[in-house]
Order: sequence, then C-alpha cells, then structure tokens
Amino acid sequence: MTSRGYRAATSRTPSARSLRDDLLVPEVARLHAENYGVYGRRKMHALMRRQGWDIGRDQTERLMRLAGVRGVKKSKRVFTTKSDPAAALPKDLVQRRFTADGRIVGWNVAATLKAEILHMQALDMAARDAGGDLSGLTHHSDHGSNYMATVYTDRILELGAVPSTGTVGDSYDNAMAEAVNNLDKTELIRQRGPWRTVEQVELATLEYVWWWNHQRLHGELDMRTPIEVETAHHADLESAQQSPAGQRNR
Repeated sequence: MTSRGYRAATSRTPSARSLRDDLLVPEVARLHAENYGVYGRRKMHALMRRQGWDIGRDQTERLMRLAGVRGVKKSKRVFTTKSDPAAALPKDLVQRRFTADGRIVGWNVAATLKAEILHMQALDMAARDAGGDLSGLTHHSDHGSNYMATVYTDRILELGAVPSTGTVGDSYDNAMAEAVNNLDKTELIRQRGPWRTVEQVELATLEYVWWWNHQRLHGELDMRTPIEVETAHHADLESAQQSPAGQRNR
C-alpha cells in the first residue's frame, strides 16, 4: 500500500457496522462474564434481546467470536451412587413426569456422602423454606444407599413428603436431578476450580444457586429464569382463585 493509500484508509470514517461492533463487543464480553462465562449463542442471543438490543443469532455468534467468548460443553460422564440390595425401596411415583406446581430448593456441600450430613441438611433447608411442612411433595431419588438410609427416609416422612425412587440403573428416571448436577459441575465446579476447601465450594455454590434461580436463562423455561416462572405461576393461581365461579366454568 502506498503512503497516500494508507493515509486514505486510516482517515476513512468507520462504517456503521464497525461502530456498532465497537459498542456491542464489550457488552457481549461483560454479560458473558457476569453469567459464569457459560452461555453459548442461543442464551447470549436471548440475553442480549432481554437487554434491549435488536440483534439476531448470527450476529450474536459473530460478536462472541470477536469478544473471544463461547459456551461450555456438558460432560458426558455419568456417575451413579451405590444402592443397597437389601433395602426396601419406595415405588416410582414420578414416572418421568418432571413437572411441578411449585418449587422447593435445598442444597448442601459436604466432604462426605453420609445421609445424616449431606442429604439431611439439604432436605432441612428445603423444609425451612417451606415453613417446615413438605406435605404434598414427592421426594424422588435414585437407589443410592445414602438416600435409602433409615435416618433420611424417616425424616422425609416426618416432614410430610412421600418418598419415590426410579428403577435400578436408569438415569432417565432421575433425569431432572441428573441434569442439574451435570450443569453445576460444568458451569461452576470445573469452571472455577481448583478448590482448596469445602468452605470455598459452599460459598461458591450459594452464589451459583442464587444465579441459577434469579438470573440464569433456561431453555426449558422459554429462556426465562425460575423465579420469573414461579412468580407467573403463583400469579395465575391467585387470578384463578379471585375469578367468579361463573367465569371459571365458562
């Protein structure tokens, strides 16, 4: 390129696309980082639209490349708990119908799989959030001996819930929980490690659960957050209860 050509190129007014890229690339990088750096094109496109940007999926993908960000891939490894062949097992009351009228959330982080420590504390957290009464709740799990421990199953019944288990060796019967566990490991544990203490993992999990419920966009929820779906659900229930009987029967 001649010196005259170089001066002409450097003095040329930036194109509208270039100016828009200069504006959007940092925004894509910021939003991606704020969401654990895990969103792919689909969720980033939905997030950008929610932020008010008139942008298409292909443009989102191009901007992500310019920003040097991409989504994470789920692990295909499957880990299962060990069952106790001598234990009496509850029936499968879920039958892969993974829907619920409400949401109860409990979690725990511990250095042991003992039922009275890891699982019990997660169950008790869910119970506290529900006012100490889990009546009407179906507690579904696999056949792991820690879930079938008498001290744990007794606590489930004490809180008013009904225990349920899937079939042996079939991860599809517990697909919802398996999917959540997989995402937790993919989006948090493997992304933010290495971890030095249980306390580090516990604090990070606390933050992750809040993000999961209040900010994370879920494809299964039409790119809404769980809190948005739950709020809409309760609003619909309240509206139905306030409607005159004649209108409800139309």
